[in-house]
Amino acid sequence: MSGSNFEQLSRAQLATLLPELLLCGHLIDRSGMAHTIAAFGRTGMTAVAIEEWQLASPVYTRRMQRAFGFTGDDVVTIFKGLQLDIGAPPQFMDFRFRVDDRDHGEFWLDHCGALLDVEPMGDEFVLAMCHDIEDPTFDATALATNPRAQVRPVHRPPRRPADRKPMCAWTVTIDAAHVPPPVPPNADRIAATAAARVVLADIDPADEGQSDYSGPLLSDLRFADFSKSALVRMADEVCLQHHLLTLGFLVALRSRLDPAAAIALGRKQFAGIAGLTAERLCKALKLGDDMVALAMVLRLHPAWNPLAYTDISVVEADGALQLTIPRASCAESDGSWPAMIDADHLAPLDAMARAVNPRFAAQTVDSTDRALTIEIIRADQPSRESTEVALTRFSTGAAFAFTDRGIPLPLTVV
Repeated sequence: MSGSNFEQLSRAQLATLLPELLLCGHLIDRSGMAHTIAAFGRTGMTAVAIEEWQLASPVYTRRMQRAFGFTGDDVVTIFKGLQLDIGAPPQFMDFRFRVDDRDHGEFWLDHCGALLDVEPMGDEFVLAMCHDIEDPTFDATALATNPRAQVRPVHRPPRRPADRKPMCAWTVTIDAAHVPPPVPPNADRIAATAAARVVLADIDPADEGQSDYSGPLLSDLRFADFSKSALVRMADEVCLQHHLLTLGFLVALRSRLDPAAAIALGRKQFAGIAGLTAERLCKALKLGDDMVALAMVLRLHPAWNPLAYTDISVVEADGALQLTIPRASCAESDGSWPAMIDADHLAPLDAMARAVNPRFAAQTVDSTDRALTIEIIRADQPSRESTEVALTRFSTGAAFAFTDRGIPLPLTVV
């Protein structure tokens, strides 16, 4: 089992990085939206979004529950899972919770960045997201904890009046009389992936700080309260969420497109989120614009993590940088992001490099059945931002800033 790239960071740096990783996972969909709308129209885009989240979220939710010791079948367990889910990144998707008893609770969103992204597109797109997509995907997330859980709206957009707060509100009810939702087609395919089954290093319970989330539900997660060991594991798990959502996206594409067209669309989504994520990581950690900074960004980028899944190597020395993608990794066998890179398709890597310095560019050094080696060079002239990254900037999440909310409060039964 490989180590973790995140071990090189301090506890404070990891606490800064975690909300960034959660937000960038959420923005994967923003990267793909324009391309799926172009390919399938609004209705088809909605169907793809439903399928990818339904397939991925139960798998990664259960992984996070096991890793952080909050397995259970009650409302509190569901809410804790949402706080560590790329579908609900903190503050950008500002979930607030109330627990009535073990089987009843409510959540509402004081701020919903996803809604602010689609409201300018009109009510049809709002209805697609807040009704058509949320109904089956909220239930799929709850299903990971209890198949008898149902998530139902109290109110939701389109907002009337236009500035209504909270932006939406939902009840969560667990009842033995509830009929569990059907298991989505292809759920077994995602559950059988290497991403679903990869083993990561255990959290050291002796490390200073919180090692799990077995205590009370908190109003917010303050990542600085967790131990370094816990934050390393959390970062690796969140990166797996990125990959699992991507694998769900590819399953949805392949049922609608021929293989070549599906991978071409997948590469466009990858390039858009790759560049925006690299930019946010670089800014969050206050890195520079040289090869040393790029090496750090690449080692921490969710496309290349966790190491146990990707086995990616990034080597920087004397102003030169090489990235090696082995062809025998778990990520390659799954067909996730690393498998989309070959000697003729380096756009996602170009996007990452240019996010650190617009003069950086990727070129192939060697390509064999065993590995692909790519070098980052410094060009004479800067390159323009790619269309894929520019489209991803459509989201307000591209420039979203996190704030310190202070000490979180435990939420007890009302």
